[in-house]
Amino acid sequence: MADPLLRVENLVRRFGGIVATDNLSLDVARGELHAIIGPNGAGKTTLISQLTGQLLPDSGTIRFADRDITGLPAYRRSALGLARSFQITSLLLDFTALDNVALAAQAHDGHSFHFWRSARAERPLRETALAALQRVGLGSRAETLVSKLSHGEQRELELAVALATKPQLLLLDEPMAGLGITESARMVKLLQELRREVTIVLVEHDMEAVFALADRITVLVYGRVIASGAPAAIRGNEEVRRAYLGEQHVVTRHG
Repeated sequence: MADPLLRVENLVRRFGGIVATDNLSLDVARGELHAIIGPNGAGKTTLISQLTGQLLPDSGTIRFADRDITGLPAYRRSALGLARSFQITSLLLDFTALDNVALAAQAHDGHSFHFWRSARAERPLRETALAALQRVGLGSRAETLVSKLSHGEQRELELAVALATKPQLLLLDEPMAGLGITESARMVKLLQELRREVTIVLVEHDMEAVFALADRITVLVYGRVIASGAPAAIRGNEEVRRAYLGEQHVVTRHG
């Protein structure tokens, strides 16, 4: 792969005697949607936390846009164009959807948080926030308190918050978690549209969504990469079937 946007080499992270990331290497090409799958405890969220700087590895390197970011703090990585949405929503429930997105844009632009002077009052931040909300289909919900949004709308709002930071790489940690059938279909459609604009790393348990969306899939088990490749290759990989997918999880509808 020529000039990947993200390159991870020999990453190791331990928690006491547990090796959560075991000599892990992977590349993410510019413009692709790269899914990371595996059973609970495989180390997926630990990997994402290392990519964003919430956790530092014990050894190994992370390069982003041809720059070594292994030791950079999270805010520096965000400034370079890394954005993350969380497995568990981390929104300000007593603020409006617009406020949440405007505050994210404000933080990314390097301004301190002055809650007595609302970010929404600054026209450039407001315009950025509204554009991000409209991009995820929440333009009409801009003035709604986050606590009044449905779970699916909150997941969409998290995407708007991430998009407001103008990322080169969007790291999504189980965006389908807790969604119903209709909400999941909306999220898949949204991600299909966003993949044309931004490189995406997707951690997800919904195999139907993964096989519908991914250009490539990396499979983790006990912190190790056991397979990486195109969806068809992963679907047909016997080791992956035994370790994770199982016959009942192998998706055929989308390929």
